[in-house]
Amino acid sequence: MFHHVTVLKEESVEGLHIKPDGVYVDCTMGGAGHSSLIASKLGANGLLIALDQDDVALANAQTVLAPYLDRVKIVKSNFRDLEHVLMNEPRALRDGKPQVDGILFDLGVSSPQLDDGERGFSYHQDAELDMRMDRTTELTAKTIVNEWPPERIAKILFEYGEEKFSRRIAGVIAEARTKGPIETTGELVELIKEGIPAAARRTGGHPAKRSFQALRIAVNDELGAFEEALEQSVRCLAPEGRVAVITFHSLEDRICKQFFVKNVEKCTCPPAFPMCVCNKSGDLKLVTRKPIMPSEHELEVNQRARSAKLRIAEKL
Repeated sequence: MFHHVTVLKEESVEGLHIKPDGVYVDCTMGGAGHSSLIASKLGANGLLIALDQDDVALANAQTVLAPYLDRVKIVKSNFRDLEHVLMNEPRALRDGKPQVDGILFDLGVSSPQLDDGERGFSYHQDAELDMRMDRTTELTAKTIVNEWPPERIAKILFEYGEEKFSRRIAGVIAEARTKGPIETTGELVELIKEGIPAAARRTGGHPAKRSFQALRIAVNDELGAFEEALEQSVRCLAPEGRVAVITFHSLEDRICKQFFVKNVEKCTCPPAFPMCVCNKSGDLKLVTRKPIMPSEHELEVNQRARSAKLRIAEKL
């Protein structure tokens, strides 16, 4: 059963300002929690395009979204292909180009993917090293761990996992694989522990957490896909359309924050000027100056929400 606790659901959907006849995109359908709430607010002329690359999520959505399938289109796609998907949906086009009223990103791995031991995302369950969100793609965590040079493994552990013992861990992995392939998450967890000094293992949560995050991001090129999709989202929004982004770790949040800052309307005229003469206008305005965080109640119900941040911007 594909059960998914959706984080910041009301806040993010409310932030999109759903119009009954509008066109919206859920770039990360997952368990369809956000999608079902958006669809419930649409009228007969509204449209939600819901994207996911996970076949299990796509099959589950047919059931969860069954009451709304007259106004929902479910598409198997990575969100880095957002513009291409919208070009193939006539109702999302105005004057021949995508112009939608709202786009939502709920980033990271979904709860069902974490909970399904076979997928290899979890350091709590022993499974084959996989970590693919789309299981038709070739690159797996097993390939990275067994075939990539140790310097490259260390680089992704440091950059994507912010793991300060990345070189030591990569060295342990490289040594272990000379004796035979590293096949399972359980084997990898033990090697990661071996690469982290005992004193450091006793603080800061599970010792494999950062490395598993890094490998998952690398397998799915999550940050690259997100940067590409954000760029496309600005082009694909209609004036006054909104983009809402829920992030779960500092790397995603930094990309989102910097992107919004870069594209926000800003005047560079000296404060003494009575009116703007620089004509430096951006494409967006911030709806939320600071990120919206989960409520105490939400944190009680879902511990995985504790690192979530919601940012919203509007197309000018």
